[in-house]
Amino acid sequence: MNPSFRVWALPGLPEVRAGDDLAKLIAAAEPALADGDILLVTSKIVSKAEGRIIGAADREAAIDAETVRVVARRGTLRIVENRQGLIMAAAGVDASNTPAGTVLLLPEDPDASAAAIRAGLRDTLGVEVGVIVTDTFGRPWRNGLTDVAIGASGVRVLDDLRGGTDAHGNPLSATVVSLADELAAAGDLVKGKAGGLPVAVVRGLGHVLGEGSAREMVRSSADDMFRLGTSEAVREAVTQRRTVRAFTAEPVDPGAVRRAVAAAVTAPAPHHTTPWRFVLLESEESRTRLLDAMRDAWIEDLRRDGKSEESIAKRVARGEVLRAAPYLVVPCLVMDGSHSYGDARRDGAEREMFVVAAGAGVQNFLVALAGERLGSAWVSSTMFCRDVVRDALDLPAHWDPMGAVAVGRAAEPPRERPEREASAFIEVR
Repeated sequence: MNPSFRVWALPGLPEVRAGDDLAKLIAAAEPALADGDILLVTSKIVSKAEGRIIGAADREAAIDAETVRVVARRGTLRIVENRQGLIMAAAGVDASNTPAGTVLLLPEDPDASAAAIRAGLRDTLGVEVGVIVTDTFGRPWRNGLTDVAIGASGVRVLDDLRGGTDAHGNPLSATVVSLADELAAAGDLVKGKAGGLPVAVVRGLGHVLGEGSAREMVRSSADDMFRLGTSEAVREAVTQRRTVRAFTAEPVDPGAVRRAVAAAVTAPAPHHTTPWRFVLLESEESRTRLLDAMRDAWIEDLRRDGKSEESIAKRVARGEVLRAAPYLVVPCLVMDGSHSYGDARRDGAEREMFVVAAGAGVQNFLVALAGERLGSAWVSSTMFCRDVVRDALDLPAHWDPMGAVAVGRAAEPPRERPEREASAFIEVR
């Protein structure tokens, strides 16, 4: 027997008002509901019954109140995460299918709303059904809207097939089917968006009944690879780039560092040159050789300055951030393609141009590392002993080390950064 199911919209539901008992209205429209049926209920009538309606003049304030964080902003449009964990336009505050001059908020707790309808139908008709509260979503990378589940009761919302096999015996290692969303979309085919049919019934899929919550479908922030819009992600990466001074022992993916270098070398540079070189110290031996040589050179400088041995020991200890990191990078400046003017003023300006370009490359590198969820610390020490660094790493004489970057997984959350008011750094002419 071929698997099949039937889905239909309920005609005859009246206009829903605040305080209405949705279960009784549904029971009156479809008294022949049976055990195992699944009801797909548009969130708008749930919101109306629960009194989640406000004046349209308060819409922006309502969006603010319902928003946990802004994911993307384009002009007046805001894609946000709301208090239910849903990512959607305008936090789900909707002006469609509601009287002029009003807007609807989403149900306060869509799972609880679904559970109340389910319990009401059990009391009224004596049937055991599943209930899904649905809403309309746009989706990343796809044109068009579809209905998805935002609340559920009595339905398994996910079907986890991991650990099983397909028809050819291949192991299934990542397949988790969103049953509730598939049901919501099926119901939307018969409800429509403007037909005044806010409830649909699915019959023939009783095997998906069970305990479930729409919260199960909300991806955690740790697992969300696409947490922000493009421009928001760039700003976040820039502002979240922090100096990390304590690292875990977890190895660093060399591919991630190479991707960060690829981002670094998109920085602006004078005369269409490429003034950056990045020396990747991927072996313990190379890191130790460099850091030992730099430490000895630093101690020699400090003794020449007349520092006490105790003071020298304390200063050297502060430089251990590089030694404790699992990965080191030494960015270098090369003046290939620079112009020579035979004039100290212009030759000095020429070098400054290249130094600024090198700094832009290093900043790109640090921000890209943050995007890879890697911590970093830029330390200037190699600039004070360039000959020592060149000798230790066997670098060309014209490569100028521009500090060193410690890279790794942060051992602890970074400290809060004091807020800086942009106006303190701006002069308008």
